[in-house]
Amino acid sequence: MLVFCTLLWAVSFPAIKALMLTQQTLLPAGTSWFFSALGVTYRFSLAGIILLLLTIKSMRTVNRREMEQGVILAGFGGLGIVFQMDGLAYTSASTSAFLTQGYCLFIPLWVALVNWRWPSFKIFLSIVLVLAGVGVLAEISLHSFRLGRGEIETLIASLLFTGQILMLEHPRYAENRPMCLSVVMLLGTGLVAAPMALATAPTASAWIQAYMSWAAVADLGIITIFCTLAAYGLMNAWQRRVTATEAGLIYCAEPVFASLMALFMPAMFSKFGGISYDNENLTLRLLIGGGLITAANVLLQSRWLEPKRTV
Repeated sequence: MLVFCTLLWAVSFPAIKALMLTQQTLLPAGTSWFFSALGVTYRFSLAGIILLLLTIKSMRTVNRREMEQGVILAGFGGLGIVFQMDGLAYTSASTSAFLTQGYCLFIPLWVALVNWRWPSFKIFLSIVLVLAGVGVLAEISLHSFRLGRGEIETLIASLLFTGQILMLEHPRYAENRPMCLSVVMLLGTGLVAAPMALATAPTASAWIQAYMSWAAVADLGIITIFCTLAAYGLMNAWQRRVTATEAGLIYCAEPVFASLMALFMPAMFSKFGGISYDNENLTLRLLIGGGLITAANVLLQSRWLEPKRTV
């Protein structure tokens, strides 16, 4: 189910890119920060309202801890997605998808720090593979180390998503009902992004003008129903069955799906929306960088380099 979540999230990368390109033609005065914050406000608020209507009986008995966890998840997730969406305006969909997986590095490091013990050799080797993959994808030069705006914002988003993943497995919230906390999280995420959308709006009518085309509304619908309502509902329901480290690694399937979709979906969005959004090419940089990150995921999921058990 978590792998299926990554498939749904993967659709969001080309869909959000297409939506922002459409909005730039509808509202030339709008900034990437405005489009990003507005998109998060609408998609999560709409998803939250839909789920609220579907679970209205359960929500009548929502408890304090469900509210608490939902609000914390909204804080991490809301800020993370705003940074991710804005970063996507300055880098490719496939690179953004791979860099987002930085949490498969951050989570084991956090677990090791909390438990006061060094990561195992297996985790250390996987971290090295992830760092190498990120370096290749971001075209980092050892002589002139520099990341672009898109890459930096995506890594910040990944750090925030780390907090979201860790909070989902916190034992304090083990008895929480997934759908109730999902409603709180979705609505809360929309509220987190709304002030930023208000602060960056070029005009009061920009909130409507940015979606004054069927293409923009359709893109928002796809992102809301599939990439938000369905994906986050499944994540909140199923992630508690695995550890945070395992979840972070499973989510590494997302950039693989996103890269495959970026090979053909941009042309589909371009034809439907009348925008110029070319399909991405399967470059050597993408193959090497993505391959290194995927190899780290495979290594951590396998039994290689694990100490032998003694009876």
